[in-house]
Amino acid sequence: MSVSTSVPAPASVFPLLESRLPSVQKPIQYVGGELNSTVKSWNCAAESEAGGESVRWALMYPDAYEVGLPNQGVQILYEVLNERDWIVAERTYAVWPDMEAVMREHDIPQFTVDSHRPVRAFDVLGLSFSTELGYTNMLNALDLAGIALHAVDRGDDEPIVLAGGHAAFNPEPIADFIDAAVLGDGEEVVLAISEVVREWKAEGRPGGRDELLRRLAVSGGVYVPKFYDVVYTADGTIEAVVPNKPGIPFRVSKHTLMDLDAWPYPRKPLVPLAETVHERFSVEIFRGCTRGCRFCQAGMITRPVRERSIKTIGDMVENGIRKSGFEEVGLLSLSSADHTEIGEVAKGLADRYEGSNVSLSLPSTRVDAFNISLANEFSRNGRRSGLTFAPEGGSERMRKVINKMVTEEDLINTVAAAYSHGWRQVKLYFMVGLPTETDEDVLQVADLAKKVIAKGREVTGHNDIRCTVSIGGFVPKPHTPFQWAAQLDHETTDSRLKKLRDTVREDKRFGRAIGFRYHDGKPGIVEGLLSRGDRRVGRVIEEVWRDGGRFDGWSEHFSYDRWMAATERGLAGTGVDVDWYTVREREYDEVLPWDHLDSGLDKDWMWADWEDALAAAEGADIEVEDCRWTPCYDCGVCPEMGTEIQIGPTGQTLLPLSVV
Repeated sequence: MSVSTSVPAPASVFPLLESRLPSVQKPIQYVGGELNSTVKSWNCAAESEAGGESVRWALMYPDAYEVGLPNQGVQILYEVLNERDWIVAERTYAVWPDMEAVMREHDIPQFTVDSHRPVRAFDVLGLSFSTELGYTNMLNALDLAGIALHAVDRGDDEPIVLAGGHAAFNPEPIADFIDAAVLGDGEEVVLAISEVVREWKAEGRPGGRDELLRRLAVSGGVYVPKFYDVVYTADGTIEAVVPNKPGIPFRVSKHTLMDLDAWPYPRKPLVPLAETVHERFSVEIFRGCTRGCRFCQAGMITRPVRERSIKTIGDMVENGIRKSGFEEVGLLSLSSADHTEIGEVAKGLADRYEGSNVSLSLPSTRVDAFNISLANEFSRNGRRSGLTFAPEGGSERMRKVINKMVTEEDLINTVAAAYSHGWRQVKLYFMVGLPTETDEDVLQVADLAKKVIAKGREVTGHNDIRCTVSIGGFVPKPHTPFQWAAQLDHETTDSRLKKLRDTVREDKRFGRAIGFRYHDGKPGIVEGLLSRGDRRVGRVIEEVWRDGGRFDGWSEHFSYDRWMAATERGLAGTGVDVDWYTVREREYDEVLPWDHLDSGLDKDWMWADWEDALAAAEGADIEVEDCRWTPCYDCGVCPEMGTEIQIGPTGQTLLPLSVV
């Protein structure tokens, strides 16, 4: 039987911090106290009716407050954990260099914004990585917290460092620094982990840190890198990844939350004190995507599609507006217009909030799912923001290669309808560096943009039509059919971007109407190194951090030269280099660093899809349909994970609320 134990709460660092806040930029981001934030007693379990051990989580989004606070994943886990009377969950974010200097000078450790408690005092430090470029920020936070950088050096009194988020589907580059990783949806597994920690603490922490990690690992749902050995071959590839303790599973599976209606979070959205990147309340209307875009890791790893019902969406919107005061509501998913009842959702919400200050937005829309009646519902309250579409590939050939089956005619017809209904600004998103791409494929982006402007002028009779072309560099990602692809070198990427920019600017009729946004190819190479790296890349990340690397996702802080110098030092003697990880194509039988981590996708299905992409590049007419509307095409997820597609129509309706 467990005994309630109270431990002294760690002292708040705020008295050390407060007098020094005027010396840093945006001090408000370190203060806490946001609307709907939660501050709980350190000994909440001992003070509850049931008693027992408290479990304490520090949740970190490893970027600045303005990026981290709106993150839905962290907000949801923060709320789910704090709803339990025996769990304390607080938040921490990456500190800017000016605050880091203050903290190091005055011995102020990494702290939470809720109670300003030292992060080192918590049981678990949970990090959510949506991009690999946050790894150096993690190392900085560990160091500031006084937590040993390498997992192997940590004592029983230091937190379990746990990685989650999309980048955790290949945690091998940070295997030296984390104790564990979780794949997939976090809502249920964080509670399961908390139960294991609680039980271990109640028993008097038997076997120390290793025993706690063993208990987490044998569940099959938590990956603990130290319990796996990686064996390399003479040519630098991986021979095998094998468990090194009894009872440790050979493969670790992702978590999939079924019945999103049962988890309508966030119920109490955090309202930031400082300006953030998204000033809106967001409702996730479904999770997963089966459109089958071959480059898209998010779509592949979040399968199957699970929709929220129209009633739950309506309830979440109403509750969120009431609890937060936000006047913009974003309906989020990977392709929001694909919700089977999106028309009913849009009309129901537009009816409910007509004449109020509330505006609705649909941030992600496919060209072939968009229609004007839908757009009109979302702009009924008079707000016509720009429309964003993502053809991804400039030429029809490239769109077949990536399985983005949007024709030029589809795009032109869609933007013509938008312009004719009062929109003046359209943004088009493309990628450069896709497999089999040529200069000609990229230059067709310019042709497409010009046709969009010409059509807009034709249907409106006005010349004030704008089109912004935004270009991102393609980075091959794990658990996608393109995980075997060679990445394009940054010199060729930059050369193609320059040709495209020159082609747009040289045209006197259309040049000024087309905006052009892009990043050079160098950050993509670093992202590619981290995305498909193995444990040897950990040394590179540490070298970069020790050399001052922070906030690598921000162009003003990113240094390609720093990363390349660190790569030379960190990979010295390994027989592999940055090109080996990035611009090299892989073969079917190569063991990939993440092969022991199971996203549910069948390897043979992904390889066949990769071969289909190469065949499409040569002119074959191969399209992988969306399995929401067609028979199953055996990607493996549903039978492997014991899941199923959950979509409407439900037949429910959304009634206007009389209070509005």
